[in-house]
Amino acid sequence: MRVGAGVPLCSFGAGARRRSPAPRPPPSVVGGSGTPGARYADGYARSVADSSDSERAPEPLAPSVGLGVLHLFCRPGEGWRGDAVVDAVQRATGRGTQVVSVAILGHKADLAFMALDEDLWNLRLLQRDLGAAGLVAVASYVSLTEISEYAAGVPEEMKQQRLYPQLPPPGKPAWCFYPMSKRRGEQQNWFTLPYEDRLELMYEHGGSGRKFAGRVLQVVTGSTGIDDFEWGVTLFGVRPDDLKDVVYTLRFDRASAVYAEFGPFYSGIVTPVEDLVVLLAAPPSSVSP
Repeated sequence: MRVGAGVPLCSFGAGARRRSPAPRPPPSVVGGSGTPGARYADGYARSVADSSDSERAPEPLAPSVGLGVLHLFCRPGEGWRGDAVVDAVQRATGRGTQVVSVAILGHKADLAFMALDEDLWNLRLLQRDLGAAGLVAVASYVSLTEISEYAAGVPEEMKQQRLYPQLPPPGKPAWCFYPMSKRRGEQQNWFTLPYEDRLELMYEHGGSGRKFAGRVLQVVTGSTGIDDFEWGVTLFGVRPDDLKDVVYTLRFDRASAVYAEFGPFYSGIVTPVEDLVVLLAAPPSSVSP
């Protein structure tokens, strides 16, 4: 379910492979070393002090065009430090990484970070530093910005917006993310359709998406061969019901109704990281001992 060419940055619709059940949770903390988040947090000051060598990452690894995109869904671990989380994000933005911080609603996670950078090593450094701050990752998704094969004729300015988006968009604090694929079944197989038929379906899909211009900004990123689904879809909306309405409307398009498969949805509120860590901190107990 991808929004059409009339919506800035991206186009609705596109194909994908049969999916696995959900974004794969990493084995432990965001840093991925298997060390519990509390121990990361306890050693945070030392790890930052000793970071001069670790900041010298290997040679940059970048896509030929566009940006790498990392979605991290986290919970505060025991001993986590809000100031260390803020510092991790500030260090990332100082390296040129775009970081969108989100307060997540529901049981799946407490907070999320959507990070974009040309150099994938910068995304990995952010992942390391958030782990060092005591955040525990409960899910993640890796993808790349791209130009859909069905959008070859869009203006060059729009192509650049899709490859190099500037996030978060102002005035759109409602946020959600979901991965998706196109069905590859015996009866409905997107990849056996002729290109002309797929193009027609995508034009229909795009027309539905253009109705939400100004209400919803969609960023569609490709993940075939990189993660469990074939696309990651991130929506920014003026209000939460804008997100509900656009997803519901697009479900009726044939490209979605017949051929789309979806993973879990994560919903939340775009929030500056400085405010986010304060809101996540448990308030002092008002009950006297």
